[in-house]
Amino acid sequence: MNQHSIPEFCAFLEKIGHSVKDLDKLNVIHVAGTKGKGSTCAFTQSILTQLSEQRRAEGKQPLKIGLFTSPHLIQVRERIQINGQPISQLDFAKYFYETFDALRSPHSPLRKVSVDSPSMPMYFRFLTLMAYHTFLREQVDVAIMEVGVGGEYDSTNVVQQPVVCGIASLGIDHQNSLGSTIEEIAWHKAGIIKPKV
Repeated sequence: MNQHSIPEFCAFLEKIGHSVKDLDKLNVIHVAGTKGKGSTCAFTQSILTQLSEQRRAEGKQPLKIGLFTSPHLIQVRERIQINGQPISQLDFAKYFYETFDALRSPHSPLRKVSVDSPSMPMYFRFLTLMAYHTFLREQVDVAIMEVGVGGEYDSTNVVQQPVVCGIASLGIDHQNSLGSTIEEIAWHKAGIIKPKV
């Protein structure tokens, strides 16, 4: 992870047919932290689910809630959820291959950010890309996105206009990529904070 991480992810996003601006449609709730970010995402999903049920009871359109989290416990599909359920095996396969095939397509070349830029995203970045693609295709009303590592250079941080940014508790973690002090680690986590959000 370095200063090329976000521009490279933007290039991958473009390659599969989406712009960074498209992500604003998702009303992203972005959560970073050392401990508790997964729980924070789960609580947020629960609160939004209750709101959705209240809307349904009032005869209004319920919310379609996306959740991207890691790691998974049993199946990778758990990382990409809609309305509290992992996407189906069929949808996972469909969105996986839409993403994979678009990345491998020779019809539109990948914009290279640097000489060392990869031609395919690594595992977590691929799943993040697939989650954004899935949520856009499924037209979710809100997408709760849990940061993988850090924040500033994490692939989830490609979103420019989240509706909420939250940071759970901080501690010493991922020292090899985030730094050895709480101040260095906090700088990375705070990288998800956007102006006026």
